[in-house]
Amino acid sequence: MRKNVLYMLVNLIIKQMRYTGLILLVLLCDLQLNAAEKQLITLVNEQMNIVFGASDGLLRSIHFLREQDGKIIQPSREEGSPWEITLGDGATQRVLQAAEARSFTYKRDANALELTWSNFEQLPTAFAVTVCVSLLPDSAMSAWRIRVNGTQGTALRKVSFPRVAGIRDLQQEALAVPDWMGSLLADPRKELLAHEPERRRFTWAYPGFLSMQFVSLYNPQRFGLYLACTDSASYAKTFFMAIDRQQQLLYGVDLFPDYNKETTDFTPDYDLLIGSFKGNWFQAAQLYKQWAVRQVWSKNSRLKQGKVPQWLQHTGYWIWNRGRAQNVLEPAIQLQETLETPVSVLWHWWHGGSYDDSFPEFFPPRDGKANFEKALHTAQQKGIRSLVYMNTLAWGTSTTSWKYKHAARYAAKDINGNIYSHVYNIFTNKALANMCDGTDFWQRYYASLADTAINQYGVDGIYMDQACINMPCYDPSHGHTLGGGNYWIKGFAAKQSQVRHVFPTNGEQVLTGEGTGENWLPYLDAFLALPVSRERYAGIHGWQTIPLFQAVYHEYGILFGNYSSLLSPPYDEMWPRERAPKDAETPLDTAFNKQFLMEQARSYIWGMQPTIANYQALLDRIRPDEMDYIRQLAKVRQSGLKFFLHGSMMETPTMMVPNERMPISKLSIYAGQNEQVTRFEKTFPQIYTAAWKSADRHLAVAIASIYDRNFQVNFRVDCASYGIAPSGTIIVHDGVGTRKLATYRNGEALVQFEIPKKDICYVEFVPDPS
Repeated sequence: MRKNVLYMLVNLIIKQMRYTGLILLVLLCDLQLNAAEKQLITLVNEQMNIVFGASDGLLRSIHFLREQDGKIIQPSREEGSPWEITLGDGATQRVLQAAEARSFTYKRDANALELTWSNFEQLPTAFAVTVCVSLLPDSAMSAWRIRVNGTQGTALRKVSFPRVAGIRDLQQEALAVPDWMGSLLADPRKELLAHEPERRRFTWAYPGFLSMQFVSLYNPQRFGLYLACTDSASYAKTFFMAIDRQQQLLYGVDLFPDYNKETTDFTPDYDLLIGSFKGNWFQAAQLYKQWAVRQVWSKNSRLKQGKVPQWLQHTGYWIWNRGRAQNVLEPAIQLQETLETPVSVLWHWWHGGSYDDSFPEFFPPRDGKANFEKALHTAQQKGIRSLVYMNTLAWGTSTTSWKYKHAARYAAKDINGNIYSHVYNIFTNKALANMCDGTDFWQRYYASLADTAINQYGVDGIYMDQACINMPCYDPSHGHTLGGGNYWIKGFAAKQSQVRHVFPTNGEQVLTGEGTGENWLPYLDAFLALPVSRERYAGIHGWQTIPLFQAVYHEYGILFGNYSSLLSPPYDEMWPRERAPKDAETPLDTAFNKQFLMEQARSYIWGMQPTIANYQALLDRIRPDEMDYIRQLAKVRQSGLKFFLHGSMMETPTMMVPNERMPISKLSIYAGQNEQVTRFEKTFPQIYTAAWKSADRHLAVAIASIYDRNFQVNFRVDCASYGIAPSGTIIVHDGVGTRKLATYRNGEALVQFEIPKKDICYVEFVPDPS
């Protein structure tokens, strides 16, 4: 009995000790948790949580609370600086990060944080960096701003902000970037890691090669990162994506202050956005469009303002030929007769000097003044308008005018004072220098060249090559801010204004430019968009072209152009004869005919004015099927201009389409450089589709087949999701004409019909009368 009582007493004591120990353990954990929480600053709403270190301000994580495994950004402590500042003169530079601050403070309210770093070694006492982060109401979106004070006496080269490392793998990732028209890259981590460590970085300069201010990284089955900027004034910046020390993705934006030691602060007046979205690149584009269409470049776009001449709006096909009038305008007249649609001309190599080294010494034309004017007038009488090539940026450093006009003074300079120049002409090895659009001299000089072309020679417009780019210039004698700023766009605006000032009163002359860019919508009448032919000039690689720009701005600007050709490239007669190839402008192998059709099909469904390069009348005889294809395309597209010229791009209905492995040719647009056609093979769709909505709320689904067999079209349309009437009639428009296919009711339309092989059409949903 005594032993049992003793045994029970011992057990009771042990249990009590265990219970007490458990309590102590819980209390200890609570103390550790509270201590950890005190070291963190958390900005949170119902959808998003951003965490910084309370002692250093380093970014700890970004968590999208409504997504499974939504803690998508979690950088290491070494990579956690939300900003990076590069200081220094010339070749000497210092890279400053948040961890180097000896003082850090913060303020907060319910939806915003203000973080301030100061007291940096070897910097002025007043030097401080302040970051404001706020959560946008009812969304998984955050807005970031930065302010750098006390900069007087320092050379501020760039501010990388926001700098977001530790972006974890979303799985099945795709990266969508508006590099001019737009590009999509599957598995960007794999692509970056395949490069050497020093090259594991993608960069996109804005305004310029980056046509809009956003990128998106997403898994279409889960969610994605939306990374954007709301700069309405076109300041220079560079978006980038790289690999960080954790082998995760690093995103950031390089902002460029005025490179001037006398400035006292750098305070960009716009937000940089970080948030999440559902869907793919098209949904990301629509998110951006909500902001973009409210900006000044949209409101003042020449197309929206009705300033684009009707002949340009109604151009049915472009011909892109090079050389003398006999090789350009005569084929244009023939093409117009063949296609029975208005044809316009993009005319290279009309000028007196050789291409890519003699600019801007364009005059007199190589045909001679009288012959040039006569050929131009003959074409104009037949309704054919011509744009002549006049590079908007380049000046040949070997030209006489470079010396006697002292052009070097007005050329763009890098941070070390060197002129930007490049040898494009591989035959003569003579360089072109880039002029500075921020100088009054270059604006006036280019306008004088345009005056000669328009008023002395009677051309219908100017194609301004290298228009949609932006170059940092550090020449203090030019009178603009150094490096950073928005002087480039302002300079281009002033230049085009001076050019248009010399246009005849009530004339119909136009300005077009290379590339696409939101900032140029008020200044250019149309944009040459060549990524339709990416494979032809870049071969096969991971990046593929997508119509990202059209998804946002189609109804605000006209896009045209491609390298789509059935002939090998020409050779400029003014280049060295010994370098000329024997096969310039000879037919390409028929194996590449389908590549030609694919480029044409893309142009059509993506709402572009179609183009054929290097056209000659012999193609009507030796490539009749391909010429018949573009004849159909021209007819069908012209019947639907309310969609393909003025409509808004919509998400394409789901449709199962066949894929096929195809031969692809890559050949430089310059003949005669000992380059033979490089042949690739890749699987491509055989049916191309896109959806468009007109101002009167009709929906059209464009379909272009390059398939060698008939195809059974089968898709559904949910009327509510497209914002169209719940009942109406389905009409098919093709090369034969127009026919009723079916009616639809109750908010859903089922489309089923057979499209013939290699055919073009669009399906229109016409609402019932209300």
